[in-house]
Amino acid sequence: MPDKRKHRGKHPDDTRLFAESQHETLGTAVREYAWLLTRGYAVDSALKLVGGRHDLTARQRMAVRRSSCSDESLLRRTQSRLAYDEAAGRPIAVDGYNLLITVESALSGGLILIGRDGCYRDLASVHGTYRKVEETAPALELIIDHLATLHAPHIDWYLDKPVANSGRLKVLMAEMVSLPQDEVGGDWVWNIELVDSPDRVLAAHSATVVTADSVILDACSAWLNVAAELIERRCANAWTVDLRA
Repeated sequence: MPDKRKHRGKHPDDTRLFAESQHETLGTAVREYAWLLTRGYAVDSALKLVGGRHDLTARQRMAVRRSSCSDESLLRRTQSRLAYDEAAGRPIAVDGYNLLITVESALSGGLILIGRDGCYRDLASVHGTYRKVEETAPALELIIDHLATLHAPHIDWYLDKPVANSGRLKVLMAEMVSLPQDEVGGDWVWNIELVDSPDRVLAAHSATVVTADSVILDACSAWLNVAAELIERRCANAWTVDLRA
């Protein structure tokens, strides 16, 4: 059946699965999962152990997994994260779908998790195909406007080439990116690339990376938490669940 959604939105079960009455249990699960990861437990077996102990659904387990990390990862991410002022004037490399879908989700009332490392993450996925929704253009406008204030000399966006409709998204972004340039008066270079593995490219990138992807965060030299900044400042009605422990 074709995907006819007009909004990124929330999953039908999220209101129940992530109700306030569930927050204490989920927070405890995040702490326990982090404890196991810190002590060398495998990701899947640790999640199975914690999820079974608290009788978590598959979606709740996904939330715990995305919100937690080992103490070692937490320390590394904290040390490599740049503040806004530190990132100003530096080249930027953006994990395209990772950032865009999170902001789309926030604008449409979807669940946004605040993880142990301070990153804001959604539970949406593209399932091999990206579908433009009503929040796509507004989300891009917010992102472009925010990145423009950093006065970066070069901004590289990376989109997953295997994901269907990435080419169409690239065209839309290219059409929109000239708008804030005129307003800000900058002469930045905006580059949008379709690559087989953005994770691999961004993990080794020399620029400041914009992502909330754990694999990239554990490998890149410097990163900026743009999704969190945008949602805190510009998405006043976003539904956030804080699972920091």
